[in-house]
Amino acid sequence: MLNKNNVSTQETSNSSDALLQGVVVAAFGKRFQVELSDSLYEKKRISCVTRGKKTDIACGDMVSIKLTDKREGVIETTLPRKTLLYRSNAFKSKMLAANVTQIIIVLATQPSFYEVLLNRCLIAAEAANIKALVVLNKCDLADNDDAKQKLELYKALGYQVLSLSAKEDISTIKPYLQGEASILVGQSGMGKSTIINALLPNESVRTQEVSHVLDSGKHTTTAAHLYHLDENSQLIDSPGLQEFGLHHLSTDELEHAFVEFRPFLGKCRFNNCKHLQEPDCAIIGAVNTNKITAERLAIYKMLRTEISQ
Repeated sequence: MLNKNNVSTQETSNSSDALLQGVVVAAFGKRFQVELSDSLYEKKRISCVTRGKKTDIACGDMVSIKLTDKREGVIETTLPRKTLLYRSNAFKSKMLAANVTQIIIVLATQPSFYEVLLNRCLIAAEAANIKALVVLNKCDLADNDDAKQKLELYKALGYQVLSLSAKEDISTIKPYLQGEASILVGQSGMGKSTIINALLPNESVRTQEVSHVLDSGKHTTTAAHLYHLDENSQLIDSPGLQEFGLHHLSTDELEHAFVEFRPFLGKCRFNNCKHLQEPDCAIIGAVNTNKITAERLAIYKMLRTEISQ
């Protein structure tokens, strides 16, 4: 059995040669915290930087690191990802999470949620082949009928929609988290932090510690954090979103990400139909026969114009 001195000696030895494998559990800018897979280490979480200017690392990434000190290291390689969720505008992209199996889009009855942002998140999830769960939080508040009515469209499209009052009862969301690697996304003020605190009441101190290590005390919500719910379930909390650019998608990927478009794709008169105003467009025809909603077609047209530019 190794004692603390043995561990320290081993760590020092590894700092010069062996690579250690772990998962990125927090990410902020060019600083990352990696949780080591090797149980021999007394300090399992290592504050890491990358080689050069490399920053294309996301929370949830599996990485190999080299120790430079007992609690410091350098990320040498990123292991192949199963999935990658990210957003982009015309100038840059922002990675949100790697290796997740589920995106949980958190909305609230109050303040009103931005429906276009909901659509953008769903499209990003479809394009990344990640299943989506829509959570309507704060359902204990009065006057929530309008918010619930808006989500009927997404239920009809086949998306799972869950009503929740995180401050009163968090139990209804727990079955959806079991065995999944999930990420919470949503606008600020929707109650993501309330959900995290209800699920993990003992994590607040650790979050503050991690944020201090990564960014010298900046506000905790500016960094993504991965939490272990149990041995087989993880949850990533991400900073609040005000926008979700989709410039990384091709126009073909965009149209395929609209689940209700799929039965009609390839059935237009023209092979290169853009589904904007072309004659004998199968998508526009489906709108005219109420098989696709005019609202979703309008969102598609807006996004197609955006990414084409």
